[in-house]
Amino acid sequence: MTEVEAGAPVLVPPPPRGRFGAFGGQFVPETVMPALDELAAAAPAALADPGFQAELGRLLRTYAGRPTPTYFAERLTAHHGGAQLWLKREDLLHTGAHKLNNALGQVFLARRMGKRRIVAETGAGQHGVATATACARFDLPCVVYMGVEDMERQAMNVSRMRLLGATVEPVASGSATLKDATSAAIRDWTTHVADTHYVIGSVVGPHPYPWLVRTLQAVIGVEARRQMLAEAGGLPHTVVACVGGGSNAIGIFAGFLSDGGVRLLGVEAGGLGLASGHHAATLGAGRPGVLHGALSFLLQDADGQVQPTHSISAGLDYPGVGPEHSQLKASGRASYTAVEDRQALAAFHRCARLEGLLPALETAHALAAAGELAGTLPADARVLVSFSGRGDKDLDTVLAADAAGAGPDREGA
Repeated sequence: MTEVEAGAPVLVPPPPRGRFGAFGGQFVPETVMPALDELAAAAPAALADPGFQAELGRLLRTYAGRPTPTYFAERLTAHHGGAQLWLKREDLLHTGAHKLNNALGQVFLARRMGKRRIVAETGAGQHGVATATACARFDLPCVVYMGVEDMERQAMNVSRMRLLGATVEPVASGSATLKDATSAAIRDWTTHVADTHYVIGSVVGPHPYPWLVRTLQAVIGVEARRQMLAEAGGLPHTVVACVGGGSNAIGIFAGFLSDGGVRLLGVEAGGLGLASGHHAATLGAGRPGVLHGALSFLLQDADGQVQPTHSISAGLDYPGVGPEHSQLKASGRASYTAVEDRQALAAFHRCARLEGLLPALETAHALAAAGELAGTLPADARVLVSFSGRGDKDLDTVLAADAAGAGPDREGA
């Protein structure tokens, strides 16, 4: 097993000027620039340090559980017909999602930088749990900002964070979801930049965060590429991943960006349908604008005001997206589609019944799109899905949707 397969960071130089093409940058108050400059210097130095690499790789192997397996979903494949469906099982990582790759790396980095306090935002709660876990491991105080709506629908993860010793700060402003939690975390960070590190959970925010999170998540794609060649007999036709901010998608896409014959498909939250206006399909319905310190695609009205979003999945309920995704869309290297709530619910039940796996509702969006795509491809094609997290956290939401009649007909799912 190589160091990369074992979890060591996959080093890619930071993008010039902190930009992915036209997107990215640092649109922040001057008070934050010293902290960003410090991070932009410290992160590449640490990630290139063999000692840092070795220790982070050891933690990701022995504590987090890397490498995660790639699994052939035989019954889902038979159900959809056509291409083989393969799942990169990030749900088997400690804490139940891909988020720990990034949180463990950033908290380890923060300790090296001499930061003694951690703040984070969370939507579905998985990043909050991962950050609280890493802080418990390294004995650092942790404050997680979370919208009150998300706290209600992700109550189990709120309890997990508190059990791990984190303080969960409710955010009631705005839509009381991920956007507002991110804004609150940034306000805290700007007030305490001297001793506090902000662990951003996705490939969003000002440079160097999109690059740093990408670097820490790229292990997903590097592992998956090698596993597909060894176990599936070849590269996938398409790699599919859900996209909110976009960290799991960038992580798995990173392993295949140089393979021009491999299609990359990101799946956004279609909510109640794009025509309804109640969705979070930023790349499908947005236009470039600035949110949380970076230029990327953004859901905004004619006056440039951020539009409210809707998704049954708390982790996709965000009006922006990472700048690298914006560049991948603009360049045509990746394409993006949207899956509605009802389709994600159907995919959740179908995966549970046919494979014995409960996907996160975020992951269920990717499964829905991948199943539809597989049915259009020949049997020797392979579709690889980022199985980004497990769905224990979403059971209350799924059961409530079923009770309200919003869930699928089990026989027809």
